[in-house]
Amino acid sequence: MINILANDGISNSGVEALQKSGFNIITTNVAQEQLESYINKENISVILVRSATTVRKELIDKCPGLKIIGRGGVGMDNIDVDYARSKNIHVINTPAASSGSVAELVFAHLYSGVRFLHESNRAMPLEGDSNFKKLKKSYAKGVELRGKTIGIIGFGRIGRETAKIALGVGMNVLAYDKFLESADIKLEFMGNKSIDFNIKISKFEDLLQKSDFISLHVPAQKDYVIDKNELSKMKDGVGIINAARGGVINEIELVSALESGKVSFAGLDTFENEPKPEIQLLMNSKLSLTPHIGAATNEAQDRIGLELAEQISNLLK
Repeated sequence: MINILANDGISNSGVEALQKSGFNIITTNVAQEQLESYINKENISVILVRSATTVRKELIDKCPGLKIIGRGGVGMDNIDVDYARSKNIHVINTPAASSGSVAELVFAHLYSGVRFLHESNRAMPLEGDSNFKKLKKSYAKGVELRGKTIGIIGFGRIGRETAKIALGVGMNVLAYDKFLESADIKLEFMGNKSIDFNIKISKFEDLLQKSDFISLHVPAQKDYVIDKNELSKMKDGVGIINAARGGVINEIELVSALESGKVSFAGLDTFENEPKPEIQLLMNSKLSLTPHIGAATNEAQDRIGLELAEQISNLLK
């Protein structure tokens, strides 16, 4: 019997698919420092993680029985991928499964920002009955997304899903990706209708200067993608969303840009200092905040579980 440890959880549909293929699936959450002894003692062949558990060289060296490391989701920065593969361990992920969910969260933050929902949802419970007219006036200068320009930095699967929603809303899309010159997008509607778009890749500087809103969709980097210099080139009153990775935007510079009014609002789903985001971010009323839930929809988790199960079955059967 092949034992699989889903250390950061897996959907019921994934569990059922794996059991149906004859695998023993364990969903106990083992603390990082106890992983090595657990994997060896329980004879684990496959470890599945999301973003919480890390699988580094030390763990790989000490667990010779590992055959597959699976990441439910896209980014594999918590796994020493090349090293694992050099030890003939398969490393798998599910890059397409959660793209639509992340893109929808980006727009949840965008709508929250342009209509002050994150602020009014804090203020209404406190002052909704005593200061209704004052609040009504405070939040009276909303703007529409339709007709505005969104700049999408990183035009892989999630960037493209974000572009689809933007096109559906009636926005102008600028995209930057250092590996592409253009990208074809199929916008699908109910009733088997669809429209094809070809998005030409913009210069990074142009995107910074022309976008009303900017959304980041890049993997973890050594350096900030958005730092003081990049912020200075943006339109006054720009809105910024980071549902990619903590550390792609300089949070200290972001806060000062929010304070100066250079940036009108920002939406953050990921933070440099997870799981303890900086207090000045948490307390800032111009920030719409979520606790790294981009891929956390029932539909995405179902797709992730089924996709992992299928890949594991193909590799081990």
